Amino acid sequence: MIKVENLVKKYGNKYAVNDVSFTVGDREIVGFLGPNGAGKSTTMNILTGYLSSTSGTCEIDGHDILEDSNKAKSSVGYLPEIPPLYMDMTVKEYLNFVYDLKGCKLNRVKHIQEILNVVKIEDVYNRLIRNLSRGYRQRVGIAQALIGNPKVIILDEPTIGLDPKQIVEVRNLIRTLGRDHSVILSTHILSEVQAVCDRIVIINKGRVVADKPTDEIGEIYTGTRRLEAKICGNSKEVLNALRSLQGITRADALAEHDLDATTFVIESAPGVDIRKPLFNMLASKNMPLVGLTSLGMNLEDIFISLTNDPTKAPAKKSSGSKGSKGSNAKKTLGYSVKEKND
Repeated sequence: MIKVENLVKKYGNKYAVNDVSFTVGDREIVGFLGPNGAGKSTTMNILTGYLSSTSGTCEIDGHDILEDSNKAKSSVGYLPEIPPLYMDMTVKEYLNFVYDLKGCKLNRVKHIQEILNVVKIEDVYNRLIRNLSRGYRQRVGIAQALIGNPKVIILDEPTIGLDPKQIVEVRNLIRTLGRDHSVILSTHILSEVQAVCDRIVIINKGRVVADKPTDEIGEIYTGTRRLEAKICGNSKEVLNALRSLQGITRADALAEHDLDATTFVIESAPGVDIRKPLFNMLASKNMPLVGLTSLGMNLEDIFISLTNDPTKAPAKKSSGSKGSKGSNAKKTLGYSVKEKND
């Protein structure tokens, strides 16, 4: 659905984007991450046709964004970080304005009503946008991106400034959109990415430093092993014993207890399987090991490690396609309106 190859954007001698390549499959939700200044917004502006690239190619649904820009742009719905709203319009006036602006050919009344149902803004349809809450304004911004039923939805920080309830609602909405659209989600909230995205692309200093399915992102650092261990005994004594065991680089006690057992997080040196030495040491000290779970590295650890020193892990490509998503949800014009709870 989206194919980016060797994308470069230069300003003088400075690279904003430097040889970026990735794909987004049909009905796939991809999290696009990176620190400030990494090149995320530049890449998204090129995808939407707002900026031209210095070199490289970008295709949307088979249409090159430079060579066949009108068809490519018609396949994209975009919500920038600051929604492009006209505050003196009502929601009804604004969505009808966007409908005309995009030259949409779908049945006007039916199409807009279906979007209202999906985004859940029917109750504010006749209200001035300036009088809406931040959460409703975000929903109106998403609604304008859906006008024309584009195959690709690009969302830049869609939950910024929202309260926890509104974040959950937008999260559910993104899941819903992912059943019928390809979605790129750019955000600094890592929990959002883990909650809704099928795949994660991390960019740093204009280059892709990671590209993996969400449930495999921890495999980037294959030499690092993190374990969660439940161990019986005095927590301070157990902690001292763990920290003294050769091969363990870090050990911390958590505020989790199971009867007389305390939960510890243990990290071993790269390439070291600490499980057998750990078991033998604890047995010799009469500190029963009653639970052991492999954690891997969490997304926050990986993000910080990659963006601090991207040479530690090479970019790993994914196929970018996961096939069709099945759903028993009620269908409207291209949308599934059933939601999942967190």
